Amino acid sequence: MTATEGVRAARLPREQRRQQVLAAALEVFSSSGYHAASMDEIAEHAGVSKPVLYQHFPGKLDLYLALLDAGIDELRAAANAALTTTTDNRERVSGMVTAYFAFVEDPAGAFRLVFESDLANEPQVRQRVDAANLVLAQQTAAVIAEDTGLSDEQALLLASGMQGMVQVAARRWLAGDAQSVSREEAAELITALAWRGIRGFPRTHPPHDEGT
Repeated sequence: MTATEGVRAARLPREQRRQQVLAAALEVFSSSGYHAASMDEIAEHAGVSKPVLYQHFPGKLDLYLALLDAGIDELRAAANAALTTTTDNRERVSGMVTAYFAFVEDPAGAFRLVFESDLANEPQVRQRVDAANLVLAQQTAAVIAEDTGLSDEQALLLASGMQGMVQVAARRWLAGDAQSVSREEAAELITALAWRGIRGFPRTHPPHDEGT
């Protein structure tokens, strides 16, 4: 019996089987892209039959959207933790930057589906990604507005600018020679850049003891 046949023969609980399919699909989508991937390939990679695959996901887009939603939820949770587990604003910036770098580095993560999708013009994908980017920016903007007294729209522009910088930098780091700059060093460099910019806006109340 082959390894694939052994996986197929095993009787798994429905949710465990679903997670098995999702993990396989993520590998296929990340390596091949949405358009080049096929349900046959995903089923084979997951070690299930196509009928079993379709029991969990009616179509390829449904499978892709499930992975996209999971990736977005993961990033949002990490960003929320960075902003809510400390009142030190430099630590908040550092936490947000670290969350993005960890997200793009995770080999089992869905960052390519979120940031580099070849399905970006599909309305359901675009809506989800745009909504996620807005929520992430709004989380940061709320802290900026509270500390600086800037308007909500001004704070949102600053937060969006920081968010875009971190996303692009993290993806650039991943695409380069990862051996030359560690993830920790890369994240600290971008943290220093972001912090030196945002701390230049005067605060409307006495600051906590924060990093320079």
